[in-house]
Amino acid sequence: KVILTPAGEVLYKYAKDILALYAAAEKVIGEMTGLVKGSITIGAGSTIGNYFLPSVISEFRKTHPKIRVHLFVENMQRVIELLNAGNINVGLVEGDVKRQKLVVEKLLSDELLLIVPPHHPWAKRKEVSVSELIDEPFILREAGSGTRQTIEKFFARYGIALQAMKVSMVLGSTQAIKEAVENGLGVSIVSRWAARKENKYGTLSMVNFKEEKMLRNFSLITYKNSVPSHAVEEFLTYLRSYPFDKLLS
Repeated sequence: KVILTPAGEVLYKYAKDILALYAAAEKVIGEMTGLVKGSITIGAGSTIGNYFLPSVISEFRKTHPKIRVHLFVENMQRVIELLNAGNINVGLVEGDVKRQKLVVEKLLSDELLLIVPPHHPWAKRKEVSVSELIDEPFILREAGSGTRQTIEKFFARYGIALQAMKVSMVLGSTQAIKEAVENGLGVSIVSRWAARKENKYGTLSMVNFKEEKMLRNFSLITYKNSVPSHAVEEFLTYLRSYPFDKLLS
């Protein structure tokens, strides 16, 4: 833990004031000229970063061509680390976040579904019980992943620990998991956003759970004491009002 000296405390206060004044000046100038400039650095979880944020950023830049957007796709734990370190302006993650020094806002709900290859016996079924997964080769995300966190909590509600599963592979991305399932290396659980194209074209089948839906939130996270630039404020406003459901149509 870093503890500031009395002189450091004074410097920190003035540094915050300077940043706030700079952000305010940038905003006023942008409003006067009608043109917002600057850059935004975003950290996003695998599902959000790969499967819907590119479309959101593309549409945002049509109306904000002078704003540069940098996107880092990491697991949830790494995104939080980057935000706490001040290396990104905004985080978008899947799963539960400990608030501490963060502001957490729910953007939308997400459902996770079982995915199996089209030749698998479960592909013809509408639903599968959680207990049936115990004897099936299972492909899992790495520790620190929001998807893995959600799966662990869901299984725990039905008395199933990961140690009881036949985990055949642990992979670091949703795309790698989909490829592995398509090639018959096991079954897995991913967001409905992530597998919608494969399900549409018949390379993967999505199956519901018999007990209940596996739900989680996609959340927007920002650092509590940060001073957002005009560019960041514009993106946050755009994101909060974005019609995400149209991406599933």
